[in-house]
Amino acid sequence: MDDPEHIRNIAIAAHVDHGKTTLTDNLLAGAGMISDDTAGEQLAMDTEEDEQERGITIDAANVSMTHEYEDQNHLINLIDTPGHVDFGGDVTRAMRAVDGALVVVDAVEGAMPQTETVLRQALREGVKPTLFINKVDRLISELQEGPEEMQKRLLAVIQDVNELIRGMTEEMDDIEDWTVSVEEGTVGFGSALYKWGVSMPSMQRTGMDFGEIMELERNDKRQELHERTPLSDVVLDMVCEHFPNPVDAQPMRVPRIWRGDADSQLAEDMAMVNEDGEVVLMVTDIGVDPHAGEIAAGRVFSGTLEKGQELYVSGTAGKNRIQSVGIYMGGEREEVDRVPAGNIAAVTGLKDAIAGSTVSSEEMTPFESIEHISEPVITKSVEAQNMDDLPKLIETLQQVAKEDPTIQVEINEDTGEHLISGQGELHLEVIGQRIERNQGIPINTGEPIVVYREAPQSESREVEGISPNRHNRFYISVEPLGDDIVETIKMGEASMDMPELERREALQEAGMNKDDSQNIEHIHGTNILLDETKGIQHLNETMELVIEGLEEALDDGPLAAEPVQGSLLRLHDARLHEDAIHRGPAQVIPAVREAVHNALIDANIKLLEPIQQVRIDVPNDHMGAASGEIQGRRGRVDDMYQEGDLMVVEGVAPVDEMIGFSSDIRSATEGRASWNTENAGFQVLADNLQPDKISEIRERKGMKQELNPAIDYF
Repeated sequence: MDDPEHIRNIAIAAHVDHGKTTLTDNLLAGAGMISDDTAGEQLAMDTEEDEQERGITIDAANVSMTHEYEDQNHLINLIDTPGHVDFGGDVTRAMRAVDGALVVVDAVEGAMPQTETVLRQALREGVKPTLFINKVDRLISELQEGPEEMQKRLLAVIQDVNELIRGMTEEMDDIEDWTVSVEEGTVGFGSALYKWGVSMPSMQRTGMDFGEIMELERNDKRQELHERTPLSDVVLDMVCEHFPNPVDAQPMRVPRIWRGDADSQLAEDMAMVNEDGEVVLMVTDIGVDPHAGEIAAGRVFSGTLEKGQELYVSGTAGKNRIQSVGIYMGGEREEVDRVPAGNIAAVTGLKDAIAGSTVSSEEMTPFESIEHISEPVITKSVEAQNMDDLPKLIETLQQVAKEDPTIQVEINEDTGEHLISGQGELHLEVIGQRIERNQGIPINTGEPIVVYREAPQSESREVEGISPNRHNRFYISVEPLGDDIVETIKMGEASMDMPELERREALQEAGMNKDDSQNIEHIHGTNILLDETKGIQHLNETMELVIEGLEEALDDGPLAAEPVQGSLLRLHDARLHEDAIHRGPAQVIPAVREAVHNALIDANIKLLEPIQQVRIDVPNDHMGAASGEIQGRRGRVDDMYQEGDLMVVEGVAPVDEMIGFSSDIRSATEGRASWNTENAGFQVLADNLQPDKISEIRERKGMKQELNPAIDYF
């Protein structure tokens, strides 16, 4: 741990069911941590009961192992990440802690939608990829392919992955060529289930070629194959040789994720991985141990963590005292005396930390927040069956939101409901099960509710908002923001935390005109407020209240109190009472709220619904039924093509209609279809559905049914 040149921090990432956890078993067996015979079936990294039952990884799990490469012992800190799209937040957070990503692809299925997503998550964090093509045994024994067909298929997979990498790294100046190749040894092949693997360097070492491997595989001599060319050696050698160590990686990664002073001593400590420097820990995951309380896991960029240190947590006052330091080994935590820079540590005692916090010995500029690619699209209400459990349930829900930032918890004080919003049906189902199982609280969950958004469609006139005492007036207009600008804000490339010059440049690049980019007063979600007033007395001290009124108005849109997105608001003019007592919160906030809502209505505000991309793989004779399932759900089919002996149907459909999709598609195709969905943002709901949907949401929220009479444009 004290020798950063021989440490490798890596994550294993792939599409769901391409074999990540099975591959990790092999590596653990190779390092002598689990028995060789059960590797591949034990799934040692799926430590929770529900993971073993469902056969999928839900939480990212860390493990550390050693491997001897070129007569030198290396420490490998590995994170096994989930593949299911509902748990993509865990992948994003894991990428912040590592320097290399081993991308696993199924040889039969090839690169899939989630493969593309995890690659994008890795490259955005400046993490170097290598490729392992798994399940090659299926090509040999199931599909009976000859050497030439097989080579063609494997090369096609490598080409697909390289195209993705090239497309994503085009605009990154600090990355040279990160594409993978067989000759360089950055591609491995094999079968995680049968524990054998090969790569170009390993063939040179063992003298085995593909012909010999196919012969042993066909004659069921898999044990001999495993003994002659074990998978763990091939993969761990690849990790040691091709992934950067912290000393090489940190000088490149720190400027990407930290906006502090590049010439400071702190920047140098992080770039040099200096274990005697200031302590800097980036928390990427929060877990709970029933005995030790909260455990914060994360990457130590500089300094050395020790028990009893008092550290600052970004965004909170005061210091937290470290109770213990250790490293994660799957579900277990091994306590150690100290963890130096360049390692992944697990710490207790940081009670203020959340996933994404920066923890340090001196106050410092925090790291960039971890940007999650997708936002919550489905909500369920949760209530305790026994009233006595209520305080415990509220505490548990707050804990859930702390552990998983992709979940939003809202307690509605008017109706007393607790609402949790997540990435999909499975995401919420798992959370509900865990509350019941781990906390022992019996709960009732409501039907899934889909999250909508509201957005202006055209430019509004200038609208006046008047305060209740008639002494203050605000003049505001609204127009829709361009898609590129919204995307820039979503990706965190433009925010109020960054220096003004950088923010201006980022927004101008996305297509905002120069004058507008200089007048930005506030960004809330994906909405921007411009201050275009000239020399108004008292506006400076009232601005805070204006922003508060604006945020309130945008969080509950005028149609159905759903959040507003993608709007550009201009404050043209304001008239304020000279007496501070007559322009307090009770006057300014309602005036601004009224102006914003009326301007949005004048800009033809409409309801947006979340949509999903759907991909179904299905045998030829069930193709009609599969495409009918998408079209019958107000979806559209974009593409159909043959891939091997299956037809692939690709399209998009609204999330609202996709609830219960899994059972319907099974019965429509006699259970022979495999499918996956990915969230694809929001689109405007059809005009004829707007009035019904709006009144349905208003009724659910207990609002009055009459809309503002100005909304008659549907």
